[in-house]
Parts: sequence; structure tokens; C-alpha cells
Amino acid sequence: MKTGFSNEKYVELQSEKILERINLFDNKLYLEFGGKLFDDLHASRVLPGFEPDTKVKLLQKLKDKAEIIVIINAGDIERKKIRADYGITYDMDVLRLIDNLRGMDIYVSSIVITQYTGQPSADIFCNKLKMRGERVYFHKNIKGYPNDVDTIVSDNGYGANDFIETTRPLVVVTAPGPGSGKLATCLSQLYHEYKHHVKAGYAKFETFPIWNLPLKHPVNLAYEAATADLKDVNMIDPYHLDKYGVTAVNYNRDVEAFPVLRNIIYKITGSELYASPTDMGVNMAGYCITDDEVCRAAAKQEIIRRSYKAWCDYKNGVSDISVAHRIDSLMKEMGISSSDRPVVKAAKEKQIKSSCPSVAIEMPDKRIVTGRLGDHINAPAAAVINAIKYLSEINDSLHLISPVVLEPIMQLKSTVLSSSGSKLNLEESLIALSICAATNPMVSLALTKLSMLSGLEAHSTTMLSPADEAVFRRLGINVTCEPEFESKNLYIH
Repeated sequence: MKTGFSNEKYVELQSEKILERINLFDNKLYLEFGGKLFDDLHASRVLPGFEPDTKVKLLQKLKDKAEIIVIINAGDIERKKIRADYGITYDMDVLRLIDNLRGMDIYVSSIVITQYTGQPSADIFCNKLKMRGERVYFHKNIKGYPNDVDTIVSDNGYGANDFIETTRPLVVVTAPGPGSGKLATCLSQLYHEYKHHVKAGYAKFETFPIWNLPLKHPVNLAYEAATADLKDVNMIDPYHLDKYGVTAVNYNRDVEAFPVLRNIIYKITGSELYASPTDMGVNMAGYCITDDEVCRAAAKQEIIRRSYKAWCDYKNGVSDISVAHRIDSLMKEMGISSSDRPVVKAAKEKQIKSSCPSVAIEMPDKRIVTGRLGDHINAPAAAVINAIKYLSEINDSLHLISPVVLEPIMQLKSTVLSSSGSKLNLEESLIALSICAATNPMVSLALTKLSMLSGLEAHSTTMLSPADEAVFRRLGINVTCEPEFESKNLYIH
């Protein structure tokens, strides 16, 4: 697959920029980390060559100087907010994040529960962490935040927050998702550090929008599509243009908040650290694009994928229709449509021909393989099995799952487990294949091709079940779905 981004150069330039920023202050920098630390799949899709775990590799490079503070909003714990790409709650994602970081020998020093107002679920989460020896801090709501600067920057504001003890020059503040309170935590720490006569600094690390790409560059528009539910809009940073005469791209929330943020920082530090929102960032991604056309094409595909997801979310009742309309308007602005996604047409044609739900997967050589709902396995399973058969050069007419294996599984599902779905889903089919591989070298060969599916495009004529969607995600397949239910059943599992 074509690449348009140098990951190696990015890690090098980004680490140099962070170290440079640390040296501007009293050897203490609070770095707000936007986006995902692990599995930044959006970045890897719109910047082919960007590795999903690049940010973690960057932290590994700086691990002797860095420590991590993980933030979670107490309201998100109470509401059991779900991280959509993994299907787990934010509090569980905090635990996953900490384990993964420590597994890579990166120091996680503490957890902060923000906007705490006595939520019972937050108390339970705190106790769970403390019983495991973790350091947990609470930050409460500040009256008049963010506009009453005099109250915010006082002992009744940031001063009332717990001071998080840190020991290393670089303190990375991260969270499961947006709205967690990363910025407020950084500024609260800044207030306490200055109280302790430590002239610490603040900076922001967000990959998108890329400040030195054009405003309407597809990569930046793909960011708008990804954050359409937050109503983010890219815009020229007026403060940067006024100060330096240089056009830089930022987004509305940062630009709108900058005057207040500048006043808060000035009241804490007594100096103006930054002249613009763009100045606060340490983003070198724009310097690492090696093939602009490849990135433009990838970003356009991402916008189409986001449109399909928005319509499916609307159909499932979890998103407002305005989100889908916003993304569709971006598509019209760029002159692209679903017809620019080849797997869409192939899946629809397969469904018309078979009169069954169907899935299409585009192979590395651009050949499209399809699968339909069958007598024993569902359409996603059929498509994936046909894909690995194609990659293994196995005749399409051969069945890889032996009836000897298939029949007991079907019997178990229908009788013992009383499953309403008698057909094998994708995960069950792959397990059945792995059993067959023990005695069939041809199946064993086919299974080795599963890793080759990562990064491929797929489309389903019906919305996938959560179970099948999760397996597609783990396989690394970029799947989209028509906003249509497979059946009239209300419960989908």
C-alpha cells in the first residue's frame, strides 16, 4: 500500500520539538495530549505511513524524562460513557491505558478525577484504584470557570484543587476522550508550581488540524468530519496571522478560548507565554508528509467512511441527524461521493444477485472479493473467509470449515446455549477455522493470511452486529455499512 507520511521523521522531529519546549521553562513542562495515545487509527488512515502507536513510541523515546497523568471526568464515570472504537466505558479504558503504558515501561504516576461533585461511581472507581496502590487526586468544579479569571487563579479556584506531585521534567496529561479536563488540570498544576517557585510551562500536542496545511486540505477536512459531533470547525488562527503575518490553521474551540486562556496564564505566570493558539502547539506532522496526493486521497476516503458511520449512528439512535448532514456537506464541498468507494458498489451488486445481506472486501491488488449470508455462516464471515482463500490462492469452491467441526458448534448454539442466531458470526467462524487448521494444512495456510487484511477496505449492505464490528476492528479492516438493519429483531448481539 502506498505511503505518504514518514513515521521515523515524525518521531524524530516531534521529540526534538518537545525537548526544545521543555528547555524554555524551568525544566518542567505540562504537555496536554489530545487524541488517542494508543491506536490512533484516524491518523493512520489519513496519513498513510503514520503508525497507530506512534505517540507511544515517541513517549518511549522520552521515557527517562516523562511521566503520565491520566485524567477522567467524574461525570463520564457516572454516565458510564462508552469509548465507541472499543465499546468499553471510559473508566475501564483508563485501566487499559495504564496497563498498556506500564507494559511499555512508561511511568504512569497518578490518576485525576475531574469535575468531581460527589458522584458515587467516581468514589467506587477511586477506591478500586487506591486498593491497587494507585495515587488518585480529585479536582472539583470551579465557580465562574472559565471566565472569572480572578476566582479561577486564586486559592478558591486552582488553589483548592489537589496538587499532583510529579518528579520528571515532562508531564504528559492524557485522557480517554474529549471534555475530560486535561487543560484545566495542566493550568491547575501551573498555578501550584508557581506557588512553589517553579516556573513550569504548558504546551499542547494535537495532531489535527495540521497547522501548516491549507485550511481546506482534505486531511484537515477529515478532522472536521471526525469531530462533526463536537461541531469543530477549522479556521485561520487570527492571533497568529496578526502577530507573525503567517497563515496557520487551528480550530474554533481553541481560537475562541484563547483570550481567556491567555489571561489565565498571564495571571499565573506574570508573562505572556504565547501570542497565539498555534504557538501553544508542538505539532510537526505537516513536515513529515512525503506524498501529498496519497494523503489527500486517503483523507477523502476517510470522510466517506465518516459519513457512513454518522448515518448508521443516526439509524441506531445514538447520534443527531445534523452530524450526518454536516459530513455530507463536506463531501459535496470536495466533490466526492460513495461512488468513490469501490467496495460499496460491489457489495450492493452482490446483494442484488444473491438477495441476501452481503459484504465486499478490496484486496491489495484492487480485486474485490465478496461474501453473502449463507446457510451456516453470516456475510462478514463469508467475505473474510473468501478473502483469505483468495490471498492463499485456494479455489473458491472449496469449503474451509469441515462439517465435522461445523455441526457440533451449530448444535451447541441452538440447543445448549439457546442462541437466537443459528449461523456462525465472524469470530465463531475464525475459531472454527483454527480448529480445522490443526488437521488441514490448507486451512492453516489460509489463517496465516489474516494479517494481510489490515488496512483493507470493506463494505456491508447492512449494519454489522457489535461482535462482528469488533472483529473487523481487531483485524484492521476499514469497514463501512449501509444504514440498514439486517433483520426486524430489536435485540442485536
